[in-house]
Amino acid sequence: MILIRTKEAMRRWSLAQKGAGKSIGFVPTMGALHEGHASLMRASAAENDVSVVSIFVNPAQFAPHEDFDAYPRTFEDDAVLSEACGMTVIYAPEMASMYPAGYATYVTVEGLSEGLCSRTRPHFFRGVATVVAKLFNTVLPDRAYFGQKDAQQCAIITRMAADLDMGVSIVEMPIVREADGLAMSSRNKYLSAEERGPALSLSRALREAEALLLSGERRVEAIDACIRGHMAPVKIDYVEIVHAETMKPLQVIDGPVLIAVAANMGRARLIDNLKFDTARHPQAAVARP
Repeated sequence: MILIRTKEAMRRWSLAQKGAGKSIGFVPTMGALHEGHASLMRASAAENDVSVVSIFVNPAQFAPHEDFDAYPRTFEDDAVLSEACGMTVIYAPEMASMYPAGYATYVTVEGLSEGLCSRTRPHFFRGVATVVAKLFNTVLPDRAYFGQKDAQQCAIITRMAADLDMGVSIVEMPIVREADGLAMSSRNKYLSAEERGPALSLSRALREAEALLLSGERRVEAIDACIRGHMAPVKIDYVEIVHAETMKPLQVIDGPVLIAVAANMGRARLIDNLKFDTARHPQAAVARP
């Protein structure tokens, strides 16, 4: 496996691969890799001739009061996992290379960047879109792999890649969960043993919501109340029921739906979601009055 530190070397390598007719898969990460990342890397390795994983903790997506300095950094372990998953290259650029003095250009995807996580983290998606655009322009991937856990992010990156003619296909992969149901996240390391139980209320709430949907319930207020009731043990950031493609709030659950939740538990900010398509699950029962 190759370690590349500069954008110039990364671009040269990618151009050489393309010149040889090889397809490039790409998994952008901030490190602290876990099985969720591993699922993306394995998919990339299986579907492309060569694959790149980037490891870069992006300051542009952190507010001053957030955990940039404390964010887990486990590069040696990340390298071992990346190689085991079939990565060809680790791209780990230096901060000064990504954001040199005088840097002033940012990418904003309108509409999709509103609501959900942006209500409490208004800076976040501008930072994500900017760093991913820079990485795409350097790695030159044919396919890039993202996890459904960050569903709003996936929608934003997909729109950005299409609108800016980046020539990269965005592949969204299913949420990977720990044995107890908690959606995998690098920030799960912040949870204490006592906080772990309450944190599981997010996945339990979504399972209960899915059961209601499968039973025929289509009222937004009923699904919202179910979720909030099960998430009582945590400090809720949001519960949102939106169209899965536009991220617009729904009045009636119909079509492809995203139910997204976020909460705070101690030092950890937790997110999780459920996708449900009413076209694939016609009402099996009349919704309760």
